[in-house]
Amino acid sequence: MTASIIDRPPGQGRLSRRVFQARDPRLHGCPCCAPILKDLGQLSLPYMAGAACEAAWKRLGARPDTSTGTQVLVNARILTVDAAFSSAEALAHREGRIIAIGDRADVLTLAGEDAAIIDCGGRTVLPGFIEPHMHFFPIAILGRYADVGPTACADADAVIERIGALSAVAPPGDWIVARQFDPSLQPGADRITRHTLDQVAPDRPVFLFNASLHIGYCNSRALEIAGVTAETPDPPGAAYGRDLDGTPNGVLQGQATMFAVLGHNLAAMALDDVPEACRRVCDKANRVGVTTFCDQASGGFQGRREMAAFHAFAASGHMAARLRYSLIQAGHATWDEQGLRPGDGDAMARAVGWKIVSDGSNQGRTGLQREPYFDGVGGTGIAYVAPDALRDIVVKRALQGWQVTVHANGDLAIDRALDAFEAAYAAGASRELRFRIEHCSVLHDEQIARIAALGVSPSFLIGHVHYWGKAFRDEIFGPEKANLLCRAGSCGRAGIRWTVHSDDTVTEMGPMRLIDNAVNRTLWREPGGVLNPAERVSVEQAIIALTRDAAWQCHSEHEIGTLEVGKFADFVVLDRDPLAIPPEEVGAVQVLETWVGGRQVYAA
Repeated sequence: MTASIIDRPPGQGRLSRRVFQARDPRLHGCPCCAPILKDLGQLSLPYMAGAACEAAWKRLGARPDTSTGTQVLVNARILTVDAAFSSAEALAHREGRIIAIGDRADVLTLAGEDAAIIDCGGRTVLPGFIEPHMHFFPIAILGRYADVGPTACADADAVIERIGALSAVAPPGDWIVARQFDPSLQPGADRITRHTLDQVAPDRPVFLFNASLHIGYCNSRALEIAGVTAETPDPPGAAYGRDLDGTPNGVLQGQATMFAVLGHNLAAMALDDVPEACRRVCDKANRVGVTTFCDQASGGFQGRREMAAFHAFAASGHMAARLRYSLIQAGHATWDEQGLRPGDGDAMARAVGWKIVSDGSNQGRTGLQREPYFDGVGGTGIAYVAPDALRDIVVKRALQGWQVTVHANGDLAIDRALDAFEAAYAAGASRELRFRIEHCSVLHDEQIARIAALGVSPSFLIGHVHYWGKAFRDEIFGPEKANLLCRAGSCGRAGIRWTVHSDDTVTEMGPMRLIDNAVNRTLWREPGGVLNPAERVSVEQAIIALTRDAAWQCHSEHEIGTLEVGKFADFVVLDRDPLAIPPEEVGAVQVLETWVGGRQVYAA
């Protein structure tokens, strides 16, 4: 970044104390429950229902032809990931399901003389990967905008430079909208104000989403369009960052201020082609080998219309990844009125769980902790649900037959989730519901023992280790508590079935990256850095977590997760065998092909 880029207005030595402070815990909520998503959903309302929506589905076109006949994969190392983790030479599928797997000669005989032969060139075949926790419509709406997050831009200066590059090529008058700026990973948050943004984009409106989705940043042109001036009062529960003279500095703290600006870019923000947006999400998943994903906050964007879109997409035949979803507790009245039940749907789109968000994010100091944060910022975090209320919700929904999934990051939040699960069992809930703790970031030994005794299954946001591990160790938790992050190794040794996930849009979907993070636990931007190597797992264990156990976790082990006769022909072809290379190289393994129901949906 050039020295001419300044981070404070001319003639002023410092900014007002009301300027954004990167570690203010009140401003770092969880993106999956950010209220901005609901308002963006309201912009998209005309396209989610009614004539516009029906017309969009018709534009999607005819159902793709999936009648591939019988096909046989040969010359492959096929890892079935069955109970024995056995390998096979050939696999035959017909009408979307596996009809034979094993020795080449036997499979060819069973397949018949008319079968088409597919030579895999000695490559490795695995069951299709399952993403246990992502957010479908946030990906659909935010994925359209430029990514200026930490994997794309090292720091705030690089973000500003990227905004300038986007401005230079955009049509005149167009808004520049970007996403994923993360102050916990990209230094220099206080440099992103209207003053620096104006220098690289003086004539067009700019809006930048913080990764938390609870903060935004804009330039002077955007403030001008929105009519925000020094006289504009702060709305309840939100604030405009201001210079010393009271002039808004472009930092938008909270939902109301963000939408006051975004609301003037309605045409660009609305999701105006829902079917195409759904297809983009599937394409993104297929490129990294995901054949099933689990939406873990369904209804938070557009209420019941999300479920309608899911099932319409499935019925269209264009859905290229299976969807399992959990209803968000915030919409409980709607779900009760609608009469949704566990298992509603079909093999392509199905309701499975009931999602409760019990605390915030640890890197935002809103995860609920037993003890205060290491750096003294944020106290002990925030409980989004009181313990008694959490218990009552879990008991009620479990007795209705729902698999309850609780977002719990901090150790105290995990304690309370386990208390609620115990109460559900005491009330008569079935242990076959497979209660889940989402993210399950910090685990003490006694909590692992409790999880094992209760039969609870954690799903770890393993990117906490790789991307934020250094910050957790040095700033947020301190070395001792940071070692308790994402304890997959200890859970496995305790006989607990666990998975890892991306929480996309928090981190990008990418099963091979997730496997690498669980196997190696390396620290991003710290060469040679590893966070608690005792919690490493084997490549085989990590593969199981993203196939067999992920299928079990979403109540779909009867149809996906392993390559066995009778199950769907959902599989991926890799450029090499992840079990035959050094563990530190596993993240570089490439997905060459992705197949769903015997249909190729991606080829590199």
